[in-house]
Amino acid sequence: MEEVILHGTSYNLFTYRVIWALKIKGIPFDYIEEEHSDKGSLIMKYNPAFKRFPILFHGEKALSESMVILEYIEDTWPQNPLLPIDPFDRAKARFWVKFAGDKGHCVGTMYYTTGEKQEKAIKETIEMLKIIEEQAFGDQEKNFFGGEKIGIVDMAFGIIPHWLEVIEDIVGVKLLEPHSFPRLLNWVQNFKEEQVIKENLPNRDNMFVFLKNQREILLSSS
Repeated sequence: MEEVILHGTSYNLFTYRVIWALKIKGIPFDYIEEEHSDKGSLIMKYNPAFKRFPILFHGEKALSESMVILEYIEDTWPQNPLLPIDPFDRAKARFWVKFAGDKGHCVGTMYYTTGEKQEKAIKETIEMLKIIEEQAFGDQEKNFFGGEKIGIVDMAFGIIPHWLEVIEDIVGVKLLEPHSFPRLLNWVQNFKEEQVIKENLPNRDNMFVFLKNQREILLSSS
């Protein structure tokens, strides 16, 4: 099999999405930790549009952007599928992946802003969570977005468990309340208890320190 190498950064959800997918598929790979501030030749060559990691190399082929990489992984290694077999269910999964990509930025905005911008981002985050709670889960009792197995939609919403919890602590807000989001919090618990996720999450205390410091740097330079 052609060599698989993942270049990523610590405490980065996008990097962890790819790690989770490769682990679930049972694909051996080498991981190379990159500096968060590195915008050098690797980034400029393989992801000049967005200038960020991760970057996956499969032999001589290189891919960037985490959800694009997950689709490639799914198509290349069909074992332990991340997408449903049924075409309609696959289309629904891709809808929620797009929703996560289009709406999830509000969590980041909440993290690196203050004042009115932050208040707006908090409202947008709550609205996003409500839509997930009411429409992605509905009245169904299921462990994951696709049913009983973790899949691509769970990875797309991977910022909610762990990352959002840490950002809530840094910013000083509490959004994921049990009375408001019982289904979503049930999913968070199931997601974090899944073996491959549990074994491949960044240390919470270290991530808190890192993200808090990064936020202070961002705010002081804005």
